[in-house]
Amino acid sequence: MSRIAPRLAPWALIAVILLVWQVACALTHVPVYLLPAPSDIGAALAAGWPGLLHSALNTLVISLEAWMAAMLIATPLAMLTALSPLVERALAPIAATLQVTPVVAIAPLFVIWAGLDHPERAITVLAAIVAFFPIFSGAVTGLASADKDLERLFDLYGATRLQRLLRLRLPSALPFWLEGAKVAVGLSIVGAVVAEFVAGSGGSQGLAWRILESSHQLRTADMFAALVVLAILGAGLNAAMRQLEARLLKSWRGR
Repeated sequence: MSRIAPRLAPWALIAVILLVWQVACALTHVPVYLLPAPSDIGAALAAGWPGLLHSALNTLVISLEAWMAAMLIATPLAMLTALSPLVERALAPIAATLQVTPVVAIAPLFVIWAGLDHPERAITVLAAIVAFFPIFSGAVTGLASADKDLERLFDLYGATRLQRLLRLRLPSALPFWLEGAKVAVGLSIVGAVVAEFVAGSGGSQGLAWRILESSHQLRTADMFAALVVLAILGAGLNAAMRQLEARLLKSWRGR
C-alpha cells in the first residue's frame, strides 16, 4: 500500500477537483460559455477528437522540429565556449538577450520574414528561440563543472583543449545538458503555442489555432478540450524526456 499511494495520490486529487467542479457548476447553474462543467468538456473531447488529434500532431511536429534545431545550434555553441573564453564572452550577451526577450514582441517580425503564407516557419523559429537558452545554459554549466582535481591531472599530462573537452568536460556535462534539454522540450511547446497565437493564422492548424477559433465563437468547452490535449501533450513529452534522461544517466554512471 505504501508503494501504491504515491502513484494514486495525483489521480485522486484530480478526481476530487473534477468532482467539486462538476457539483459547483450544477449547483450554481453557471452558463456553459462562461465555465463549462467537466462533463461538457468531456463531451467536447469526444465530439472533436479527430480535429484535436490532427492539431496536436501539428503542434507536436513543430515543437520537436524547434527542439531539435535548438539542440543542434545550442550544443555546438556551448562546446565552442568551452574551447575559447573569447567565444564565451562574445556569446554570453546574445544568449542573455534571447532569454529575456519576449517571443510575443518579436513574433510579428518573423511572421513577416517567413511569409504570411508559411506561418509554420515563423512558429518553428520562434519556438526554437524559446528552447535555445535552457540547452545552451545547461551545456555551458555542465562543461564548466568538471572535477578540479581531474582538471589539474589533465594539466599535468599536457592535454590540449580539445582533448580536455572530449574526454573530461563532455562526460561531466551530460547530466546538465540533459536537464536543459528536458526543460527545453516543454518550452518548445510553449513557444509554438505563443507564436501561433501571435501569428493568428490557421495555416499551421495547431492547438493554439483551435483555442483561438473556439474563443471567437464562445465555444468555451472546446477551448478547454484543446487545453486538455495540450496538457497531455506536454506531460507526455516531459515523461518521455525523463525516461530518456534516466536511461542515459544510468549508462553514464555505469549501473
